Amino acid sequence: MALKLQRDFIGQGGAFGLTSDQVNLTHWIVPALVGTAVVAAMGLLMQQLFLRWNQGQDLRQALITIAVSIILADQMLAHFGGVAEDIAWPRNIDTFQNLHVEGVQYTTTRLVILGIAIVIGVLLWLWLKKTRTGMVIRAGVDDRSMVSALGINIQLTFAIAFAVGSALAGLGGVVGGSFASLAPGVDSNWLLYSLVVVIIGGMGSLGGAAIGSLLLGITSNFSAAYLPSNYTYYSIIFTFVLVAIVLAVRPLGLFGRPA
Repeated sequence: MALKLQRDFIGQGGAFGLTSDQVNLTHWIVPALVGTAVVAAMGLLMQQLFLRWNQGQDLRQALITIAVSIILADQMLAHFGGVAEDIAWPRNIDTFQNLHVEGVQYTTTRLVILGIAIVIGVLLWLWLKKTRTGMVIRAGVDDRSMVSALGINIQLTFAIAFAVGSALAGLGGVVGGSFASLAPGVDSNWLLYSLVVVIIGGMGSLGGAAIGSLLLGITSNFSAAYLPSNYTYYSIIFTFVLVAIVLAVRPLGLFGRPA
């Protein structure tokens, strides 16, 4: 949605799509917000139609979501084709910053991604830890029946949580499509990274997710940088070595806790 909207604003661009010189902040922010809202609505619809009636049945929910993802992936393949496309960054931030460390030049876009991640992480922590809705979400995950018995509409609370999660997934897709590319199969790679982060950090822990993503990024990037050039593709092995070490020491993850 964000890709299509951005190109509707500006045009299709050249053979490789748009360049940053053609895009300003509005051409990126508006598609990002629209794409986030559309994915949030689709996620909420899926939760109400399919997942709400299967709460507590993890295997069935997993199979439903996998089936929906395969159907949507095939539809996008039919509509957009199999060629990788990317959402162009605005020219305002597609620049380099001098970090004043051995003359290192770092891309502003990556600093923006880091800033977005930190802001979202802090806001999520405040929402879950400091608000009544967050308290209800945490209590509902632990004991849904007891929360319902207290007169709280737990279904509405879960719907809000699912919509927020879907919105963040949509925003992540826009950022990922700008940072890397949008192509068939890319979703599987990001899903694998997400699973690894959850395993390392521990289920249900925002701090664990932050630490897990940091460890995953350091391990994958440093292993790729220091391996001989002919063996760079083996860097993925170190990711699973990291997972194995964490599970051996902390079977529930670094910050996980028993259900």
